[in-house]
Amino acid sequence: MPFLELTVPCRESEQPRYEHALEDVGALAVTMLDANADTDNEHAILEPGVGQTPLWDAITLTALFPHDADALGLLAALEAFDPALDWSQAAFRNVEDQDWERAWMDQYAPLRFGARTWIVPWDHELPAEADASGAAVVRLDPGLAFGSGTHPTTSLCLQWLDALAARGELQGREVLDFGCGSGILALAALKLGATRAVGVDNDPQALLATRDNADRNGVGDALVVFLPDDEAPATYPVVVANILASALDALADTLAARVAPGGRIALSGILDGQQAPLLQRYAAWFDDLQVATEGDWVRIDGVRRAQSLPRT
Repeated sequence: MPFLELTVPCRESEQPRYEHALEDVGALAVTMLDANADTDNEHAILEPGVGQTPLWDAITLTALFPHDADALGLLAALEAFDPALDWSQAAFRNVEDQDWERAWMDQYAPLRFGARTWIVPWDHELPAEADASGAAVVRLDPGLAFGSGTHPTTSLCLQWLDALAARGELQGREVLDFGCGSGILALAALKLGATRAVGVDNDPQALLATRDNADRNGVGDALVVFLPDDEAPATYPVVVANILASALDALADTLAARVAPGGRIALSGILDGQQAPLLQRYAAWFDDLQVATEGDWVRIDGVRRAQSLPRT
């Protein structure tokens, strides 16, 4: 069944009002995109930090209505609902329905990270080279939760976990995946030799996706998930946090407290250029801080010292 699609630009501060108006006049769905994605691609895809829903300064709102909705009537209703909003740049078009998630997944192919780690869609055969490599295979259908391995932030973390496993630093260990999304990092750690993984995310949908993916990969008994407020404080020899730089800064004390002395941490979701203040921030607790880059994105990793440096 086709739909009538409305798109309208707005500022972040106005987004709730626009969305409220669209829903009030009968929008079936409302989505948000970075209005500058075509010209400023580094901000096109971001993973929400724990406890926050970051938006871009300039947003394109897209709303779907029944195909027989009257465009002029919708505009009149929107202007009447909130006359202060600017609907002059609203545009309409007819779009055909499709299974959007499956259309995306049709382009999703098996991916290798490091020496052994493979992320493979459920409907794909295992590549021959994976069969010969003693592969750690995660079967994944990302669904609605972030984390498929295709984004550099996730790729950097998977490569880090693979390197830890190659050095024997995952075998028999517990892993905390803070901001777990689809659970991809926790699942990869378990496939690479970790005995237990804990996933934490502020989005209940992500926790459901993580649990489902763990069960389907045969590691459900080794993984538990929590909302941030429900997680009992504990320390782990391996911690990975693939969130945003702002969240990594705000949660520095929390994340540092989760890493056991001598344990390792990886921080991702950092745009190139944002690493300097985070390196300074985490140097209070971690030694051997290293930076790895992929495209416009950065990962920081380090080793937890027994005692933190005094604050100055």
